[in-house]
Amino acid sequence: MTGDSGAGWLLTGDADDFLARAGAYLRADPALHTVTLSVTASLRESGLAAYGARHQLFGVLYGPDGRVDGTFLWTEPFRLNISPLDRVQADALAVALQGREPSGVFGPDDAAAAFADAWRARTGAGVRRAIEQRLFRLDEFTPPEPAPAGRPRVATTADLELVTRWRDDFDAELGTFVGGSQSWADERISYGGITFWESADGTPLSLAGVTRESAGAVRVGPVYTPQDLRGRGYGGAVTAEVSQAALAAGAREVLLFTDLANPTSNALYQRIGYRPVRDFDVYAFTDPSHPPTSESS
Repeated sequence: MTGDSGAGWLLTGDADDFLARAGAYLRADPALHTVTLSVTASLRESGLAAYGARHQLFGVLYGPDGRVDGTFLWTEPFRLNISPLDRVQADALAVALQGREPSGVFGPDDAAAAFADAWRARTGAGVRRAIEQRLFRLDEFTPPEPAPAGRPRVATTADLELVTRWRDDFDAELGTFVGGSQSWADERISYGGITFWESADGTPLSLAGVTRESAGAVRVGPVYTPQDLRGRGYGGAVTAEVSQAALAAGAREVLLFTDLANPTSNALYQRIGYRPVRDFDVYAFTDPSHPPTSESS
């Protein structure tokens, strides 16, 4: 633990210590802090095995009045996840993390941009906006009609290989592949967090995941359908199934992120009843000693 001396960033590798300090701040807006809450819940339940990560680090930003003004979490090799931060707070975080090597940052669009700018200025790293996302909240649930042929089924340990492969395919399409998919799949399956839409003969056609419930909120994702099976309603059906199941289980908020580059899925989720909350961005960082390839420039 570092920085326990008043205002500024405090860093800790202990999830329980992090939540003791920042839990009330995070739970005050579970939609805005959905990633931090859900990831921390899985880390507390399953440890680093939940994501196949190498280490975990958390940060709490204290203001001059002693109140929590912001947070971050980082499970390497995944990107830094940050709360809303202004430019001064983002620059202070860049200073606090100097000497470390995050691969990027994910957070509310203005905060992510502020940290990316600060990181570039402080370290000379290459920076690019990799993904533009939008957070949605389920409002009035409207199941898609007509539903495609098939039925839902919760994945079991017998499905581990397929879930792992489809998670890798999903990440590869987004350009976010870093590995650890088998650990992630195993953890999701352990609490019933993966559902298939399958054909009458039991062939999986599409997949939707859900996070553990935290602060009354559940987040749907990923939703993945192999390319040769798209356009038939399977993704919408399985998304509707896990959304309704989350509501039935008592979730007060059901959330999901969409890729703004995919207008088809954005329109689909809104037909089911999801409404926009705010935009988030992913920035990728490049080590200044290794010039970026054309893909990451």
